[in-house]
Amino acid sequence: DCTAGLGQDSFLLAAAGFTVRMFERDETIAALLEDGLSRAGNNPVVSGIAKRMSLERSDSLQYLAALVKSGDVPPDVIYLDPMFPARQKSAAVKKKFQLIHRLEAPCQNEGALLAAAISAGPRKVVIKRPVKGGHLAGIKPSYSITGKAVRYDVLVPPSTKLQ
Repeated sequence: DCTAGLGQDSFLLAAAGFTVRMFERDETIAALLEDGLSRAGNNPVVSGIAKRMSLERSDSLQYLAALVKSGDVPPDVIYLDPMFPARQKSAAVKKKFQLIHRLEAPCQNEGALLAAAISAGPRKVVIKRPVKGGHLAGIKPSYSITGKAVRYDVLVPPSTKLQ
């Protein structure tokens, strides 16, 4: 998860049995996430889930660039959830998102983030978007999965389509 935020999506992925490496660049949000992981690790109900999650307090762009240079095995899936664009609705966003919006600005380099994710060589890049929102960096996905509140755009890089 290259845009971990408070780790909700990462937690759901780990609960489904996946091993999740999270990246969060904002120090305050990373500290909150680290505290949450520590508490979850001490809770017998969710400690098994927390063990499948790890946090990197850094910018995922640096990690992805280093991964390409190293030649290491790429992750199977790279998950991106850059903050949604500003809303035009009058209703306020949920409190947890209000906190994140105050601490961290929406992604300013969507193109660089998406290019770095694709360059890392995963089988898929999954991008969480608003249902009616535009595609990240204007790149049309291979396919999309749409729910009531969000849409998941899935990019299958050309080098992995035959695997």
